[in-house]
Amino acid sequence: MDYSIISILALILNLIMNRETIKRFSVFSRSRESEPQVLIRYSNFLTAANCYFVADLAWGILYEHHDIQEVFPFLYSACVFYFIFMFLTMLTWIRYIVAYLDKKGRRSKMLLCAVWVLFILGLIYLMINRFHHFIFYFNDAHEYIVESGRYIAFILQIILYMLTAIYMLYVAHKSEGRERVRHIAVGVTCLVMDIFLIMQIFDSQYPSYAMGLMIGICVIHSFVEADEMKEKEVYDNIATSLAEDYAAMYYIDIETGEYREFSTSKEYDSMIVQVDGRDFYIDAYANVAKLVHPDDREFAWSLYKKDTIVNNLEDRKSYSYKYRLMVGGKPRYFRFTVVRANDDKHIVLCEKDIDDEITAETLRMENQKKHITFSQIAESLAANYDVLYYVDAENAGYVSYECKNIYGQLDMKQSGDDFYTESREDVRNVVYKDDQDLVLGFFDKDNMADALKDRKRNSIDYRIMAGEEVHYVRMTARKTSDGTHYIIGIENIDAEVQREKQHQKDLKAEMELARHDGLTGLKNKTAYNELVKSVQTNIDNGMDYLPFALVVCDANNLKRINDSEGHMAGDEYIKKSAELLSDTFESSPIFRVGGDEFVVFLRGDDYTNRAELMEQLRGQIRENMKSGSGPILASGIAEYTPKTDSLVSEIFDRADKEMYEEKQRLKNEQ
Repeated sequence: MDYSIISILALILNLIMNRETIKRFSVFSRSRESEPQVLIRYSNFLTAANCYFVADLAWGILYEHHDIQEVFPFLYSACVFYFIFMFLTMLTWIRYIVAYLDKKGRRSKMLLCAVWVLFILGLIYLMINRFHHFIFYFNDAHEYIVESGRYIAFILQIILYMLTAIYMLYVAHKSEGRERVRHIAVGVTCLVMDIFLIMQIFDSQYPSYAMGLMIGICVIHSFVEADEMKEKEVYDNIATSLAEDYAAMYYIDIETGEYREFSTSKEYDSMIVQVDGRDFYIDAYANVAKLVHPDDREFAWSLYKKDTIVNNLEDRKSYSYKYRLMVGGKPRYFRFTVVRANDDKHIVLCEKDIDDEITAETLRMENQKKHITFSQIAESLAANYDVLYYVDAENAGYVSYECKNIYGQLDMKQSGDDFYTESREDVRNVVYKDDQDLVLGFFDKDNMADALKDRKRNSIDYRIMAGEEVHYVRMTARKTSDGTHYIIGIENIDAEVQREKQHQKDLKAEMELARHDGLTGLKNKTAYNELVKSVQTNIDNGMDYLPFALVVCDANNLKRINDSEGHMAGDEYIKKSAELLSDTFESSPIFRVGGDEFVVFLRGDDYTNRAELMEQLRGQIRENMKSGSGPILASGIAEYTPKTDSLVSEIFDRADKEMYEEKQRLKNEQ
């Protein structure tokens, strides 16, 4: 009986300390999905420990009467269950640790794999032990005899507990605060169970392992469970305090719509709203029809569809909206806040009466209008500004406002005694350095007065730094109708500037595309006409234009190739002609001005080396004629003579005439 006293005390102590936790026992976690997995795992461990205590005390009581033949079958069964529940405490303890750490990494998987292997091996050895004494047996006098398998089973458990303790202490070293203390407590519990397992090896007639379990459970209860309960109590107190700020709070299952109300006010109670139900979406629709102001019903109905709630919570934790409820026959504004729960399966809907807030805000704004002429600000707002400054023209005192759309009014941001001095300090910190002088000039009191002396407004565009990014803003200053104040507005025009830049870029790309020939990639006749116009303007204005020459070329045989080989072959002939000209005149623009006509505007080095280049071109043509491959181009050249040439067309005509002569000569040679 002395042996069983420790197990009896451990069982009673465990039931007293952890009765609420043990109630959470579940073989399958899915059977209680609403419970945190770690609590279920710990409940399973405590239940396994209780089973071990029962088996241990039963063994102790029965072994005192082992000499009675009728007792022996029960004694043997108690011994088997002793080992089964010992292995089960090991399994449930390790599973609790993995759930407690909430880690799914390689170490956790190795722990789970190891404990399952040991547990299954233990059960197999117990079955084998019935036929072959591997762990224990009873002699003819029914005395308990230890075999080598018992030592192996204990040593493997000791190694597993030791590795788990080291792992937990390592995790504790990486942790901080209360979490570190709790991790150390779990690690120490593993060490305690290790020590008492070792004691159990050396003395099988003393309930050492039961003592180890009892001490470990007390450690966990004192340093882990109690600490977490205290932390939960703090969270509950915080949640309760926050809940008092709301008329009602609902905890809703997103998928099924099941819900329950957690707190209500007396005013909200009078509205007879259903406090729990099976389908929030259906009940919300009915409540809207019954309680919402008629003008707000369509808006309210649109908010209580499951898809709408899910979409609104995508990529964010919460969102809010407001509308009017009929309370006591009178409309009152309520703000509704939807918050996603941490499990991503539920939402919390909080309802707050904000009618007094809106009334107070309206009253505050009305009082504000008595001291500041809001009509003057309103007449000056031509657009939505990010910030407005209301500056006294005489003494430079100011008030700044942020433009918000919550109530369609302005909210005061800050005030000061010297707008110009304080603004200069901000310029140095915010404005892009190349624009600081421009903005400082705008903030000069005399410049401000001069700029608005004869006109209604003055504005500048400049850049500010937002971190590492540059943004464009526009500052506009106006004078009030009575001339006593300036109203200065700042608006973000970054999107406008970026659109304009992109427009100019697209326009330039379109114009550039319009000046190029799609087949050859050369400049087209439009580009040539623009060049001629520009050159002609300079000549007409008497400007000394740089020396240039025009080379006019025409591809021979194009009609014959199109007729005999097809237009695709003709297009290829034109592209080869363009390539020949591009390879010859590398520093000059080349234009395709007709189907088979090209013009080269010789300039720079090409103009200087024009004789050599023309000879090179014509030499290549002769080679093409001999080989019977490659394009045949007739060409003519004419230089600009400032003293005699007054029209670009005259130069073109001379080059064109020479080209036709060359064309006739080439036909005669073919």
